[in-house]
Amino acid sequence: MPRPEHRIERDPLGEVRVPARALYGAQTQRAVENFPISGFTAPPELVRATVQVKKAAAQTNAALGRLDKGLAAAIVAAADDILAGNHREAFVVDVYQAGAGTSHNMNTNEVLGNLAEERLGGRRGQYARVHPNDHVNMGQSTNDVFPTATRLAVLEALGGLSRAGDQLAIALERKRDEFAPVLKTGRTHLQDAVPITLGQEFGGFAANVRHALAELARTADQLHELNLGATALGTGLNAGDDYTIQAVSHLARATGFPLRPAADRFRVTQSMGDVLACSGALRRLAVEIGKIASDLRLLSMGPRAGIAEIQLPPVQPGSSIMPGKVNPSVPEMVNQVCYQVIGCDAAILAAADGGQLELNVMMPVIAWNALHAIRILGNAMRVLDTRCVAGILADEIRCRELLDRSTAVATALSPYIGYAETADIAKTAVKTGRSIRELVSERGLLSEQQLDSILAVEAMTTPGVPGENKDTRGAPSNHPRGKRRADAQPSLRPGGRGTASARTPVSAAGSRVARGTGPRRMAAAGTDHGPSRDRGRKHRR
Repeated sequence: MPRPEHRIERDPLGEVRVPARALYGAQTQRAVENFPISGFTAPPELVRATVQVKKAAAQTNAALGRLDKGLAAAIVAAADDILAGNHREAFVVDVYQAGAGTSHNMNTNEVLGNLAEERLGGRRGQYARVHPNDHVNMGQSTNDVFPTATRLAVLEALGGLSRAGDQLAIALERKRDEFAPVLKTGRTHLQDAVPITLGQEFGGFAANVRHALAELARTADQLHELNLGATALGTGLNAGDDYTIQAVSHLARATGFPLRPAADRFRVTQSMGDVLACSGALRRLAVEIGKIASDLRLLSMGPRAGIAEIQLPPVQPGSSIMPGKVNPSVPEMVNQVCYQVIGCDAAILAAADGGQLELNVMMPVIAWNALHAIRILGNAMRVLDTRCVAGILADEIRCRELLDRSTAVATALSPYIGYAETADIAKTAVKTGRSIRELVSERGLLSEQQLDSILAVEAMTTPGVPGENKDTRGAPSNHPRGKRRADAQPSLRPGGRGTASARTPVSAAGSRVARGTGPRRMAAAGTDHGPSRDRGRKHRR
């Protein structure tokens, strides 16, 4: 005789046809029929967290004498079976479901109930020994189970994300150290700015990742506060303080998190603000990671007609029509992930705002978006670390070439000849193609020795005034009308900050004066940075 494909179960609304082999029951089947929305079901972290809550509840109810110890042992064994990774296919409710997560809670109750029933010799769907509501859900409501499970799931997921973020920061710090000697031009407003080292740039990347991770850890601490035992509204009806204390203690031991009962159960039942705060910190991390990805794309753009100061490791061909083209594929992926994380946060914000009176019924969409954002951002950081940052190379020649062409080094002259004179020199250099050094010398503003020290690029990448005597406090005083003639300069003492004896100036040999006419002509600062190798030679223009 063929085995029937369905069994008949009953709930408060009547009879329901449930697949014969299903571990879930009537209320889950109704949810499957009511919500065929996305095909996405509860994330693994949420399933595990909900099962942990049920296990802790069974242990506590047995200890308090409310639940038969044999039934409790069967429920605990069923929970352990799921926590070991089994029966994941039995959790079938779509993430877009009835408010508050009642369908997910009942899905868990029914699966555990049927597994426990079978352990005690019964059949699936019979519930003669273990009932989903009476035994598995004893002392609980969806309104304290789902918020608690959401917090535990987010905390679990954040562990992996934090490790990925820490490894990315370490990789960036390694590049900071590796690139410390590489001088380059900085950029603000996407325009040339004063010199910086590539190491300093990567050090900033690493520090931003660490700062965002620290903020995320601070907000995550709020998630350790649980409203388990609040039951429907926060009053604790059918649970009690003794139940709350023991159940939370069981969860703390099982998870390793420093969990604590909510100081105000009504607050945690009414509001999803703690998860929202965590999502906001996650968004901030995504913004920081997204900027790093965008900056890597900018710095590597080229290879011939762009900035091309760094080379990213090639991971795949970049074009179906242009042979040989290689794109910054990993940073592009990371940018897309970061946009999605920001979108998840927007959904969480809207849903958190949707709470009404004693409960926020939008918890399922909050939980799914939080866990999805954590998962994809953690994975993206791991890939960015191992398949991109670890293999980045610096093109020191290109960095120096662009630095030598920048007029922003003129900024170091301002303390000596004034802002207005410096601005005029920079403008003239751009317009004529002549170097900053040549124009300063021509106007007799500073001596060659002073220019050697002031225009030493390394001195511009550390705090202080390039060329300033260490014994001089404050910025050098300006000559009247913002100018200081060479014969009016105080001598630079040997060993003083920025002098040739204290800091070896960077040679700019090999750079050429840019050709062209009009405003597009670029100044070649081949003799702007450090001592001139041929002060008597005239530059071609």
